[in-house]
Amino acid sequence: MSRKRTSVPIVAPAYTGRLEMAPVPSLRMPDESMNPDAAYRFIHDELMLDGSSRLNLATFVTTWMDPQAEALMAETFDKNMIDKDEYPATAAIEQRCVCMVADLFHAEDLRDDDPASAIGVSTIGSSEAVMLAGLAMKWRWRERAGKNWKGRTPNLVMGSNVQVVWEKFCRYFDVEPRYLPMEEGRYVITPEQVLENVDEDTIGVVAILGTTYTGELEPIGEICAALDKLAADDGLDIPVHVDAASGGFVVPFLHPDLQWDFRLPRVVSINVSGHKYGLTYPGIGFVVWRSAEHLPEELVFRVNYLGGDMPTFTLNFSRPGNQVVGQYYNFVRLGRAGYGQVMHSLSQTARWLGDQLRNSEHFEVITDGSAIPVVSFRLAGDFGYTEFDVSHTLRAYGWQVPAYTMPDNATDVAVLRVVVREGFSADMARALRDDLTTVLSHLDELKPGGHFNQVQPFAH
Repeated sequence: MSRKRTSVPIVAPAYTGRLEMAPVPSLRMPDESMNPDAAYRFIHDELMLDGSSRLNLATFVTTWMDPQAEALMAETFDKNMIDKDEYPATAAIEQRCVCMVADLFHAEDLRDDDPASAIGVSTIGSSEAVMLAGLAMKWRWRERAGKNWKGRTPNLVMGSNVQVVWEKFCRYFDVEPRYLPMEEGRYVITPEQVLENVDEDTIGVVAILGTTYTGELEPIGEICAALDKLAADDGLDIPVHVDAASGGFVVPFLHPDLQWDFRLPRVVSINVSGHKYGLTYPGIGFVVWRSAEHLPEELVFRVNYLGGDMPTFTLNFSRPGNQVVGQYYNFVRLGRAGYGQVMHSLSQTARWLGDQLRNSEHFEVITDGSAIPVVSFRLAGDFGYTEFDVSHTLRAYGWQVPAYTMPDNATDVAVLRVVVREGFSADMARALRDDLTTVLSHLDELKPGGHFNQVQPFAH
C-alpha cells in the first residue's frame, strides 16, 4: 500500500547546511526571491561583523531599553507620526512628551488652563531640532531688521566645539558662522568671546549644555548676564539658544539648582536628544521654545491631504511613531524620581572611572563625569605612544573608546572619551579599567610612537 505524499512547507536545513546555493548580489537587487529564513540569516550573520553597541563608549546614543519598551516600539513601527488625524492617540502622546520636556526646562507657555500649550515639536534627533531652532532665530532676526534685512548677512556666534550640525545649518541656510576658538586647558566658550563677536546681524548665540568633545557645561548663566548688560547699555538684544542634546536630560536631575534653561530670560529655545540621556533608542529629539512669540508663524505649514487640518514645523515629513512612543514609555515608567536615580547611578560610575584614571600614572583627567556622565582624558606625558594608539589597542578587547583632536585652536591636544550610558554597569567599568591597565602595559613595552594616529577618526 503506497503512502499518500503530503505537501510540507520548506524547512531550513541545519545551520551547517546550505540555506541558499546561489550567491546574493550586494550592489543590485537579486533576480529571484529568497526564503525568508535564508534572508534573515544572510543579513543577521553579516551584522555580526559590527562592533557591540553596548561596548561602544564613543556614542551618546542609547543602546539598552526595557523589553516592554521594545515591545511597544515594535507595535508602532507602522504608524506615521505626521498623520495626526489617522493616529490621534500617537499625536496626543507626542504633545504630552513636548509638554513634559518644556516643563522640565521651565518654559513660560505652560498655563494651568491649557496644559497642552507648550511650544515645541518632536524631531528625528537633535540635528533636525537644531535646524528648526536656527531657522526660528533667523526669521526673528529678519523681523527685527525689518525691510532692511535684504543684502545683509546674518551670523551665528558659537564655539568651535559645536557639533557639526551647526556648521550644516549655517551652510544650508546662508548664515555666517562665527566660531569662537578653544585653547589648551579651556574647551568651552567665554562671555568675553561672545561680546567681542556679536553685532546687529547676529541671529543668536549658541551655548552648549554638555559638549560633544568633553561633556563640559558652558557658562550659560554668565553668557546670558553679559548679553543682558549689552542690551541694557547698547540696546543690542541677542537671543541665546541652548544646545542641550547631551545634557538636557541629565542636568535637571544632577544639578537642579543650576540655571541654564528658560529660567534665564535670554534663553529663547532649547534642543535635546531623547535618544541620548532621554534613554530612548534612536532617533528622537525635541526642540522647545520659551513662548509662541519665538516661533514665527510663517515657519508653520498646514496641510489637509491626510485628513484634518494639521500644522507642521519639521524638515522631514513621514516618520514612524515608535520613537515617540518609546520616549513616552520612559517618561511615565521612570518619572522624575526614576530619571534622577538613573543619572545619579551613571554619574557615580563615571566618577569612579575618572578617579581610577586620575590615580594612574598615565592620564590627566579633563572631565571626571561630575557634570554629565562623560569622562575625557589625555596622556599625562610622552610614554612613547599616543591616545590613538591606546584607542586602537583597546579595540582588540572589544572596547570602542574614541581618540580625537580638540577643535580650533587646540588641535594639538588629543583626547580619549568614555560616555557612560545606561547598560554600562559598574562591573563593566571595572572590566574596562582592567583591560586598560593591560593595554597600557603592552604599549609601555611596544612604544608604537603614534603608529595608529591616522587610523581612528573622531566618533560622535
